[in-house]
Amino acid sequence: MSAPTSAGPAGAGSTGAGPTGTGPTGTGPTGVWADVVGQEAAVAQFRRAASPEGSLAQAWLITGPPGSGRSTAARAFAATLQCETGEGCGHCHACRTVLAGTHPDVTAVATDKLSISKEEVRSLVLTAQRSPATGAHRVIIIEDADRMSAGTFNVLLKSIEEPPPHTVWMLCAPSAEDLAPTIRSRCRVVTLAIPRPSDVAELLVRRDGADPDLAERAALAAQGHIGLALRYATQPGALEAREESARTLLGLRSSGQAVLAAGTLVERANAEAAATADDVAAKEKERFLRSAGIEDGKVPPSLRSQMRQLEDDAKRRRTRLVRDVLDRYLLDAHSVLRDVLVLQLDTGAELVNPGVREEIVHAAEGGDPQVTLALLDAVQRARTRIAGNVPPLLATEALLARIAVRAG
Repeated sequence: MSAPTSAGPAGAGSTGAGPTGTGPTGTGPTGVWADVVGQEAAVAQFRRAASPEGSLAQAWLITGPPGSGRSTAARAFAATLQCETGEGCGHCHACRTVLAGTHPDVTAVATDKLSISKEEVRSLVLTAQRSPATGAHRVIIIEDADRMSAGTFNVLLKSIEEPPPHTVWMLCAPSAEDLAPTIRSRCRVVTLAIPRPSDVAELLVRRDGADPDLAERAALAAQGHIGLALRYATQPGALEAREESARTLLGLRSSGQAVLAAGTLVERANAEAAATADDVAAKEKERFLRSAGIEDGKVPPSLRSQMRQLEDDAKRRRTRLVRDVLDRYLLDAHSVLRDVLVLQLDTGAELVNPGVREEIVHAAEGGDPQVTLALLDAVQRARTRIAGNVPPLLATEALLARIAVRAG
């Protein structure tokens, strides 16, 4: 789990807003809400709750598909609650510090490991008991609330049931069912939609300076996942690598090819996860040694258990990152097969992967829609298996072999 901080930068602080919170032409929200794209109904609900006439619940559950902007919405809501104008203007000191991650009364946490521990939640509960230092509220945001165990939920329950008068909890998760019933029943649930590709592309151009054509392709490929769209639009070669993976998938014709492709994919996932996890682990170790006043790298016996905990955290972080990389590939594979089905059924829907249209057309012409539907289900099962601790290589080999056999 990363060290608790205020809500991290969302980029909204640089966007102008008048007191009404709408853009110059009245076409959409600005200020702290400028980056919460395609969520008009949810934004209206948050703004009503934050207004003097609104009913502000002390526990919120913000749900939505990965990449829909759950944490961005939570940060914007937190900034609105602290805003000096009460509108989420994006200009005042409170708005700027919430979005910059430095407001003393807003704590946002996210985990890069498999789960959030009881000890980490106990620390948040203690923070929630403090009175606000400068703002109207003390806000606690948990960006990965679905990564708490049943025992951890129990640690949180008392504070959710009876929070101090000025404390507001904001829990983010893919769906309400990802949280214990005792927790979600005590929260006001706000569900985000999948942003429209046009909204995501507009955000990439406006906020990140992306080329409009590339932004449109990236938004289509990301299927509403804003983080992935940003990666495709700004990381050189990312979109091209995705399209090459799609060609490899559609070109599988034997179990042997599938096994080789699965091995390559898992190796790539491990390498990407190791690079990120090792970098984080090195920084955490450096911070630990510095805080303990250790300059020669020799950890005394009294601190070795803490060092082992850091090493265990690094292993869990790598495991999660491998799963995340593979899940990203499987979502890409799902979108390719979805495009094949779109052509087979002649729905007229826009392709998610126009860069490999020729290969998709070929696969659609030579396949059966019932088979494609079965393969889409197989992708979802592979995602579930990997999330449920099935060895990634086995799950990936089984999926790709099935695709190859059906296509061959």
